[in-house]
Amino acid sequence: MFDFPPAAEVHPRIEPEKDKCFSARLRWLVLRAMRHFGLMVVLGVIMVCVMLGGARDVEKLGDNLQIALPLTGLACATAEGRGVQYFGRFLLLEVGIHSSKNLLGDQPINLRPSGGNRGFPSGHTSAAAFGATALVQGCLRSNKSAQAAVVIAAGFVGTTRIEHNAHSALQVLAGAVLGFVVQAASLVAFDRAFGRFWRGCAIGLGWLGARAVMAVRHVRSWRDKGMRV
Repeated sequence: MFDFPPAAEVHPRIEPEKDKCFSARLRWLVLRAMRHFGLMVVLGVIMVCVMLGGARDVEKLGDNLQIALPLTGLACATAEGRGVQYFGRFLLLEVGIHSSKNLLGDQPINLRPSGGNRGFPSGHTSAAAFGATALVQGCLRSNKSAQAAVVIAAGFVGTTRIEHNAHSALQVLAGAVLGFVVQAASLVAFDRAFGRFWRGCAIGLGWLGARAVMAVRHVRSWRDKGMRV
């Protein structure tokens, strides 16, 4: 069920000497930084979250981490050439989260400890687990200390949701499992379909952009001719 790519695929060898384009060099730098300084990068991300939320505001720190972990995972996946796949799976995760919250309605499993529904699963925990899983099986694959840091950070997010009565322990556990499965599972058909959709959108936007540029040029040409007359 779970398809963990070998290290050679997870860490493609990107030599800036062979490819001088800026994007390739940037990918190379990101991968190098994550491989050799992964723990420092992760701790730096956590410190930024602490500063943005305030050292004593635990709930706000959890809110920041549930955004920072998926974004860091996106940077990692993009550097590895898996950015589109990552984005597609994140959209799939969001669909799964909100579908469950809406379909369950007022069922007991969907009720929050603090009142109200839309509690199953915990979206914060799902997002954090999704990003942490991407980092653990990707850029941080060979860095055990950094892996431990992101797993602890994701667990901290879930703990804050329980501590502040936003979710029950079951809702948090379900969110963690959902985030892990959507990232780690082998979803070849979905990845290919979303890749084709993404390329189609890119081609369509490129065509629209070209037509818009041509239209602007025609308008300027007509305006210049009118001014000459």
